[in-house]
Amino acid sequence: MLGNFEVEQCSFSKLRQFHERVLSFSDRFVKIHCKHCVSESISALIVIGLILSFLLAMVCTYFHVFPIYQPAVRTYTVHESDDLVAKCNIFYGKWIPDESYPLYNASQCPFAERGFDCVVNGRRDRGYQKWRWQPKNCEIPRFNVQEILGKLHGKRIVFVGDSLSRTQWESMICLLMQGVQDKRNVYEINGNKITKRIRFLGVYFSSYNLRIDFYRSVFLVQPGSAPRHAPKRVKSTVKLDKLDDMSKEWIDSDFLIFNSGHWWTPTKLFDMGRYFQAGRSLKLGMGIASAFRTALETWVSWVESSVNRNRTRVFFRTFESSHWIGRNRNSCKVTRRPWLKTKGRDHSRISDIIIDVVKKMTTPVTVLHVTPMGAFRSDAHVGTWSDKQSVADCSHWCLPGVPDTWNEILLSMMLSKDGVTVQ
Repeated sequence: MLGNFEVEQCSFSKLRQFHERVLSFSDRFVKIHCKHCVSESISALIVIGLILSFLLAMVCTYFHVFPIYQPAVRTYTVHESDDLVAKCNIFYGKWIPDESYPLYNASQCPFAERGFDCVVNGRRDRGYQKWRWQPKNCEIPRFNVQEILGKLHGKRIVFVGDSLSRTQWESMICLLMQGVQDKRNVYEINGNKITKRIRFLGVYFSSYNLRIDFYRSVFLVQPGSAPRHAPKRVKSTVKLDKLDDMSKEWIDSDFLIFNSGHWWTPTKLFDMGRYFQAGRSLKLGMGIASAFRTALETWVSWVESSVNRNRTRVFFRTFESSHWIGRNRNSCKVTRRPWLKTKGRDHSRISDIIIDVVKKMTTPVTVLHVTPMGAFRSDAHVGTWSDKQSVADCSHWCLPGVPDTWNEILLSMMLSKDGVTVQ
């Protein structure tokens, strides 16, 4: 209303000024021309004509002002509506330098694998550790370890997936250990050393009755041996219609975080003689994308039928951007700084399938769409600074590093009152 009044007041002020100028002009006009007029009647006609011209000018001015004023109201309304319904997508933004990072020292965390501790393995520049993710239209809550540990008291968190899932699992443990005074109160429940060869690892925070588990399941569905009478090239199979037999161990949890994708490649499948199977049928001609979607649909059926949605919150992290280069993507060059552009790596066919499948589910599942944010981080990979320095690695990440940001976002979502902080 105030805006309308101001527009109207402005318009009538201009009209009043116009009216005064016309009257002044008419007075001068009459005085000048009356000297040459033959009679007073001619002067009267001139004045009437000027008055009619003034009235016509007022009408024209009104119709000229009114169309400009009308859209201004509509534009304001739309803009206000957009502000009210706009939602932040926390996975779109940029990396900015931040000297308060890293949040921990991997060398002082017994649950960080030697293969991911790039500094210990000889990396001299530590700039890759000092970048913070800044979403476009919102903020990630600053990491408050004491508050988080207090809210996670008595909870069980389960990570399921491949080695990138194990990296995130290790990152979360190292982050949370910063709030534990006596580090002896944090231990692997079976006394196992952290290694990629063990299918199950569980770390217990005894002071908080908090357990964080990792289950290695690279396909989420069951691996199998080659069926009888299968072609010689078939060495093993991936049973697309059967979820991993360890899935019964995942159910009793408060938070379930899945990932998959890095083993769904020709080199991990066909080059190793591993083909797809559904029931008793080999699917020798099935493509990887179709097979991955079928496996995810098997996972969906399990979630819908087995997960207690009143207790368990489910997350699925999308494909993590890698930075292999070269014609065959077999060369690894780790940069000193993040890329300024994503160079097309902010999209992934695997990620697109995950998003498409999840949005059709009835059980709420939060997608951690990390693909775009990781696309910039060509500087943060293990490279040649692993425990096997002869083999370059542009898939896995150094710790501390990018997986810590995944966990900052994940923890803020886990602890939000409504279950999801952003979309």
